[in-house]
Amino acid sequence: MAELITIDDPDDPRLTDYTGLTDVELRRRREPAEGLFIAEGEKVIRRAGEAGYAMRSMLLSAKWIDTMGDVIEESTAPVYTIDPKLAERVTGYHVHRGALASMQRKPLPTAGALLAGARRVAVMESVNDHTNIGAIFRSAAALGMDAVLLSPDCADPLYRRSVKVSMGAVFSVPYARLETWPKGLDAVREAGFTLLALTPDEKARTLDECAPHTMERVALMLGAEGDGLSRQALAAADEWVRIPMSHGVDSLNVGAAAAVAFYAVATGRPQL
Repeated sequence: MAELITIDDPDDPRLTDYTGLTDVELRRRREPAEGLFIAEGEKVIRRAGEAGYAMRSMLLSAKWIDTMGDVIEESTAPVYTIDPKLAERVTGYHVHRGALASMQRKPLPTAGALLAGARRVAVMESVNDHTNIGAIFRSAAALGMDAVLLSPDCADPLYRRSVKVSMGAVFSVPYARLETWPKGLDAVREAGFTLLALTPDEKARTLDECAPHTMERVALMLGAEGDGLSRQALAAADEWVRIPMSHGVDSLNVGAAAAVAFYAVATGRPQL
């Protein structure tokens, strides 16, 4: 059983994993380098544990001890109990869900290892908004995508905001980083995938016309909010595809567009 430790000093070195959680640049540097990430809220903490991530420690307000009792019982990691106002001083924000856990990262698989066992893959280029990363992973999990590949400059899926928005779906869908871009896409094609670039360009075929759900292996490429896929990425694709728009709308948010396209790729429309 985990040891319960009450802490009343915001500078206690045992709380180092939780300091400055709102400092995005600091956390981007620290967390991968130190091999940790932060899970926030009961459901996310439980899903991280179920996915095999080891807990380093947990930070709770007193009222959450009973709720997390079974997790505490099964864990050997220390559990720090802290006053909510003190927790805000440590983390930099009000912890609405009352529970945080520092989790140990696992080594990422190689892109080749993921591709070997996949048929439907999402490929993200330069998606740096953590909310969009989380939303895309949640849709990928819900709609049956097998894996996610990230360009070298994509944001960290295990950043606290990404994990929270995904409701822990980042633990369900395996992902890897391509070491080079767009050269790394060659390995995707060589693995037998058709590279489909999602773009609002009118020269692209609609998803219905393309019928990606009938293809044996599909890699759907998604670009960052606003800019979309780069010219280099578009040139590397086998085909351009688009979602038809109405009422003068030119495009969807990348998170919404991903959900629509994942449905078309992984599930398809019922045959009439």
